[in-house]
Amino acid sequence: MSTPALDRTAVTEAPILDVLAERWSTRIFDAQATIDEAALSSALEAARWAPTAANTQPWRVIVARRGSEQHATIVASLAGFNAAWAGDAAALVVFVAETTRDDQPMPWALYDTGQAAAHFTVQAHADGLSTHQMGGFDRDAISAAFGLGDAFTPISVMAVGELGDIRTASEELQQRENAPRTRRPIAESLIVNA
Repeated sequence: MSTPALDRTAVTEAPILDVLAERWSTRIFDAQATIDEAALSSALEAARWAPTAANTQPWRVIVARRGSEQHATIVASLAGFNAAWAGDAAALVVFVAETTRDDQPMPWALYDTGQAAAHFTVQAHADGLSTHQMGGFDRDAISAAFGLGDAFTPISVMAVGELGDIRTASEELQQRENAPRTRRPIAESLIVNA
């Protein structure tokens, strides 16, 4: 078996906050640990205070703890490989964007919802929770199961909980967990840098 990954700190081109460099998306969660409710509350509070255009706050969240019918519903909506591991997370959080309000489009809603999810993720990591965001899920199934109207669009599902023991994971999960962390160079992301 592979040995546990002890240090997943990103190698950065410029200094960044430790909480950002150390945060990574695990696929191995402790299937027995319950969610740390205080840490979850703080992560939700961080999301609440994320920047938002004109203070419209066009995001909502669905929080489902492992063992609940709602958690099972979300797991059933997950696509492919996500369904194989995400059910072990103590909670699944669906981030939902309000894309129209009063029959008017809210074109910034996706961006603002992403900001809320990012703030949630950083706060969760700072408080010892692990997270992994997923785009591979059945949005229509989530909308139907939770009675979301046409104005609301599920954007992502985030697995949240305590980090599991890599040594108990499948070989495929171990390989993914131990793979080098990479990002393309900043220069390749800059369209203009005048």
